[in-house]
Amino acid sequence: MNNAPACPISKMDKILLVTDGSEFSEGAVREGIKFASMCSSEFYAIYVIQENPEYEVVSPQSAIEMEEIARLHLLDVKSKATAAGVRCETIIGRGVEVHTSVVEEAVKREINMIIIGRRGYKGLMKLLLGEVAARVIGHAPCKVLVVPRSAKFDCKNIVIASDGSRHSTAAANEGIDIAKRCGGNVIAISAAIAEEQSYEAEKNVNEIIGAATKANVAAEPSTPKGKSYETIIDLAEKRASGLIVMGSYGHTGLKKLFMGSSTEKVIGQAPCAVLVVNADSTY
Repeated sequence: MNNAPACPISKMDKILLVTDGSEFSEGAVREGIKFASMCSSEFYAIYVIQENPEYEVVSPQSAIEMEEIARLHLLDVKSKATAAGVRCETIIGRGVEVHTSVVEEAVKREINMIIIGRRGYKGLMKLLLGEVAARVIGHAPCKVLVVPRSAKFDCKNIVIASDGSRHSTAAANEGIDIAKRCGGNVIAISAAIAEEQSYEAEKNVNEIIGAATKANVAAEPSTPKGKSYETIIDLAEKRASGLIVMGSYGHTGLKKLFMGSSTEKVIGQAPCAVLVVNADSTY
């Protein structure tokens, strides 16, 4: 397709970009096209029209207008992709639940990575809010990259978050592999809310450091005290991280790190892209 730099992420044959045409999708569109170019991936762009049957009965013209808005935006995305030497197939999805349409498309096409923005419009155009991104992550058959509007993916100070779960292990392996592929380094973090959790936090971090060392990747530990999402975000900001890699969910109870609101808070407040990895990913 082109002579772009080597692909920084493995298994990137097929990429699905989720966009709603808002300014908050700009980062996802830009990085999605960049990844497709670097990885010579099959590239798909989906715009999901959130259906509201009751509203459409009252104002059927709005449904027609939404269809045209989606079509024109996807045409613009396709034009940008073409300019970068990337072939783009566009998809207009429809559904009451946006994440369902996205996940069904990902399963149908055996997508390797979904790229999605962090926020979107409100009301009928509420597509890419944190809650939707979190639901996509929770049901996706593959890894998901969440990209803030101004964020640009790079391998500088990749933050790998761990709670010791198998999903965190999968995330660590992914983060280390990315660093190795593009000559980056990793910072392993595991937070301890209480003093009695310090030993396990250190154990989680040391496992990542050991795996990174074996892969000849520079790595350093971080075992701060505090809430997981706050420490992850703080570290990424202080170290100007280009990427946070985390598991799709963690343990429950006192070890609860990456479920529900914690996931959404990392996604919603992180200054950089967040790659969420599921150990059970199909593709």
